[in-house]
Amino acid sequence: MTRGSSPRKLVLAVIDALDPRGFERATREGSAPALAALMERGDYVSDCVSSFPSITPVAASSIATGLGPAEHLIPSLNWYHRGEERYVEYGSSFPATRTFGIFRSLQDTVYNMNLAHLTQERKTVFEHLDDAGLRTAGTTYLIYRGRHRHEPSTGSRYSRLAEAAQFRHAVWGPRELFYADIFDSRRTGCFSTLGMPGQRDAHAGCVGEYLVENDLFDFLLLSLPDNDTYSHRLGPEAQPTSIAEADRALGRMMDAAGGADTFLEEHSVIVMADHSQNAIDSSVNLALALDGWRLLLPADLAPEEADIAVCPGARSAQVYVVEEERREGLAPRLAEDLCEVEGVDLVARRGHEEGIVQTRRGELRFARGGELVDPRGESWSVDGDLQALGLEVEDGIVRSQDYPDALARLWSALDCPRSGDVLLSAKPGVEFMDWGGHDHVGGGSHGSLHRCDSLGVLLMCGVGSRSREQWAIRDVAPTVLEHFGVTG
Repeated sequence: MTRGSSPRKLVLAVIDALDPRGFERATREGSAPALAALMERGDYVSDCVSSFPSITPVAASSIATGLGPAEHLIPSLNWYHRGEERYVEYGSSFPATRTFGIFRSLQDTVYNMNLAHLTQERKTVFEHLDDAGLRTAGTTYLIYRGRHRHEPSTGSRYSRLAEAAQFRHAVWGPRELFYADIFDSRRTGCFSTLGMPGQRDAHAGCVGEYLVENDLFDFLLLSLPDNDTYSHRLGPEAQPTSIAEADRALGRMMDAAGGADTFLEEHSVIVMADHSQNAIDSSVNLALALDGWRLLLPADLAPEEADIAVCPGARSAQVYVVEEERREGLAPRLAEDLCEVEGVDLVARRGHEEGIVQTRRGELRFARGGELVDPRGESWSVDGDLQALGLEVEDGIVRSQDYPDALARLWSALDCPRSGDVLLSAKPGVEFMDWGGHDHVGGGSHGSLHRCDSLGVLLMCGVGSRSREQWAIRDVAPTVLEHFGVTG
């Protein structure tokens, strides 16, 4: 595609954990003028469905690829790597990172997630657009894989710290990559203190302003993650304050072009959440709840004696039977035990060509294909107690108010070859304590199948899109490609 035939440049702004209620308050009360300007001119969706687990690495992978975990292969925030016989930890908390080894966790998050764990069989949105000859750019985002090679930065004031943390290897990313002072494709004068929370949105705004001033992109993924950190600490009700910080970053870009109207003459914008958050009032330690099983510990001196590997992921969790030949026999028993754990809302596992959901409300079995159709047009067969997922059937349409897009999200999670043998979703208000003993009681968290942390903002301005009864975050990458006339 030549530059002359390209449509308007496109900014995809991902505001982590952007809750519709917080967003609406911030725009209504005047603390988010840039977002309000976009809302006045764009199409607003208040119930865009996240992935399951509704946790950032899984959701970011879906946003960047248009795929669910069954295809993009990132199963959770913390998971058990069967091939390497170890836990993978992407940064649940600093105590959890320290438990598994700081350098190991950083390597998994910065390098392995993109270059080894994310599917190599399918392209990211950056790779699609790079291959089409478009100018791609991105600020600090978990999924950044593209076609351009980037060596670690040597010009940043934090270069020596980054090298000491073993960030010494090149990566493949978009044409313009600005990742937490570790990688920067050119000197902008913008710094993020190695991606520390509270600094990242300001860094993204600074970079975005520079890119607009110098006309350096056709597509920019502008990552604005500080809202999530703020909400974890103070709860989702406090979001208008952190949304205002994200808004300032967007405002800097618009001002660099001469204001909102001038900016939107040349740029289309998508603003979205990867998930929302739920206020947390209690936590569950799964390691203690499963005291009848031999757990694989992070630094286990006798790993061959372990029965299961437990992987908490905020308001979701995955449990693996360590020995493959014992999976079929132990998984049903494990699911029964997990159903009795206080705070667990639902337990899911794979049966023979079907998914099995167990709750205290009953048991449900489901499979692809059948006479029922969900709001997104996918067909299903369902057997058992519909109340297990709050399902309602009317005129052949199956849907759930409490668990949006429940069947497709569960199926993709269960079908992911790296997922656990048993998947858990917590009750509203409950979080699973991580391996560092950390939780967000008194603040907010996410990860479950429930609507309370699964529905987020999607705002599209200047992007032609098909009408949908139910939008999901996996629809965004195809929408971006369609905007540029690129075949996925």
